Amino acid sequence: MLTQDSMPPSAKAIETAEDLSSIAFGFMASKALFAGLHVDIFSALADGPKSAEELAGAADIPINRIVMLTTALASVGLLTIGDDKKVQNSPAAQSFLSKQTKYDFGDYLRYQIDQQMYPFLLQLNAVMKGDLSDDAIASYRHWMADEEQASVYSESQHAGSLGPGRTLARKVDLATASTLLDVGGGTGAMTISLCREYPNLQATIIDFPNVTEIGWRFISEADLVDRVRYIPGNAVEVQWPGNQDAILMSYLMSGVPGDNVEELVHKAFDALAPGGKLMVHDFMVEEDRRGPALAALWQLQHMAFTPDAHSLSVGWLTQTGKRIGFDVDQVDNLIPAMTKLVVFSKPS
Repeated sequence: MLTQDSMPPSAKAIETAEDLSSIAFGFMASKALFAGLHVDIFSALADGPKSAEELAGAADIPINRIVMLTTALASVGLLTIGDDKKVQNSPAAQSFLSKQTKYDFGDYLRYQIDQQMYPFLLQLNAVMKGDLSDDAIASYRHWMADEEQASVYSESQHAGSLGPGRTLARKVDLATASTLLDVGGGTGAMTISLCREYPNLQATIIDFPNVTEIGWRFISEADLVDRVRYIPGNAVEVQWPGNQDAILMSYLMSGVPGDNVEELVHKAFDALAPGGKLMVHDFMVEEDRRGPALAALWQLQHMAFTPDAHSLSVGWLTQTGKRIGFDVDQVDNLIPAMTKLVVFSKPS
């Protein structure tokens, strides 16, 4: 449970040109990371250090480019270079960026962040001034209608959500729940984690048609076809099944226009059985709007393709839930310094 003492500290106001430069040039480090993932450097180093020549041969990349890339990656701490000039993964790269490891989420960074989220930020200047044309505003509704984009987004999001899904399953108590509605649940990473933790849970996932087709494969691979069903459609528009014991909205509210956020809370209240729980997992900033930085930056990212998005704060969300009739059961971190979990309950 979050308390005032456990809140993350606000970012210190920067004072030097060097501090300013580290922000202005930060995109170079992220693109170096994405390039490393693109040529699979971190997997090539999973079994131990290699020379630049060995890496060039393994990746089929000219030696000068490998030297430049590994030097850049070492300069930001993603790789280390020993006295013998051999290159090695950092502990984080070894654990999370190599395809040989259990908790690899490199594909999430490579496909969703680099190929989809990064380009959307190029729209931000136009969004701020209101100069972006209607056809350029790629909201989830239109974006997910594209089969190829839906596939890239959904499969990489699945990889990135498995870890948070396991954390969610540990943090909430659904022992008495028999039904779960996962609204905007994508390929079902969160649902899969909750169903594995609670064997009596039957789940329904609402998401766009292209996403449900991809998600069904993951549900089948998880051997949950007899416990999970999909309702294809826009979560804001389709009818939700009623009398649910639990409802989950993960990364949903930050990706819809602000006018829809309170509507989603209302719909959840109506769809829950008395005593049921609403779990909201999303990017949320503190009420003083001083951070956390990653939550604030992700909200800005979402605004680049949903110009009318609402900046969620814990205080605003909990007050909205109370006004609609919910009790607030729990406020907690889910992904440290990035996302929060708010659990509401509908009075019995």
